[in-house]
Amino acid sequence: MGDMAGGTTGQSAGTLRVGVVGCGHFGRFHVLKSHAAPRETLVGVFDPDQERARVVATEGRTRAYDDLDALLQDVDAVIVAAPAEMHFALTAQALRAGKHVLVEKPIAATLQEADELATLAQTTERVLQVGHLLRYSAEHDAIVQRIARPLYIEATRIAPFKPRGTDVSVILDLMIHDLDLVLAIVDSPIAQVEALGAAVSSDLEDIANARVRFANGCVATITASRISLKTERKMRLFSEEGYLSVDFGKRELTMIGRERGLPLPGTGGFRRDSASWRDHDSLEAEHAAFVASCLDGAPVRVDAQAGRRALEAALAVTDGISESRRRMEISGLIGRPGG
Repeated sequence: MGDMAGGTTGQSAGTLRVGVVGCGHFGRFHVLKSHAAPRETLVGVFDPDQERARVVATEGRTRAYDDLDALLQDVDAVIVAAPAEMHFALTAQALRAGKHVLVEKPIAATLQEADELATLAQTTERVLQVGHLLRYSAEHDAIVQRIARPLYIEATRIAPFKPRGTDVSVILDLMIHDLDLVLAIVDSPIAQVEALGAAVSSDLEDIANARVRFANGCVATITASRISLKTERKMRLFSEEGYLSVDFGKRELTMIGRERGLPLPGTGGFRRDSASWRDHDSLEAEHAAFVASCLDGAPVRVDAQAGRRALEAALAVTDGISESRRRMEISGLIGRPGG
């Protein structure tokens, strides 16, 4: 892969010297994971909010840097957990400094930026991994073991409102997880996207629905909301192999097919397979994969191309929402802003 490297220089005792850039909600989790990781040496953290950086550094038993360049000089790799609009600039700066990068999703704000980061990773021969956490989850593995060629996918991810995350739309905040999971399952380019969305509690979309049609004929319908009264994460998949229903909250799945499970009388040979999975620490698994790519040259599971594909899908949904809103305003179904 272009954004993969077989080891780094300057590492001590087989560990990766890591710095975390961004000490917000998720950056703090990265700091704690890095501190505990057996193959990582947490060198320090950086955040423009120096007081926040000091608090998180204390928790991670590490140092708070007041200068990003100084941190970059002391590490082999950085984890970029800053706000989404800073992902491109910070990742580019780290790659140009010869550092491996694990950047939180989305990889960047535009496809051009994503392409530039992919090229930078390739030319500098550094690892660039994108933090699509579901790729490292037990639930991802449970699905792909059972359905390989879906015909139709329906995904729902709804949650109550939280101020955190509203620097981006619900598409880049929540829906991108299911978009990425769908893209990991469906091995085909996106052919068409139709979408609807609305901003309710923030300046950006808080609820969205997208219908994604792939070139091979598969269709996925994805709903995301961060203004619901309850939390619900479910997915249903139809294929020639059978029907799979997944409840991520209960960690349960049911497969109706012909290959495995108990016979269902009167169904003409169908069987029911019920299973559950035990959650493992996906963030820990993501860190371990990053270190393995940096130190051992292991393939990058979620590389720049995968991050770009997820971003492309998310931007297509955003464009679809804008087009739907334009049609509704023209027809008079909804009022024009300021009208």
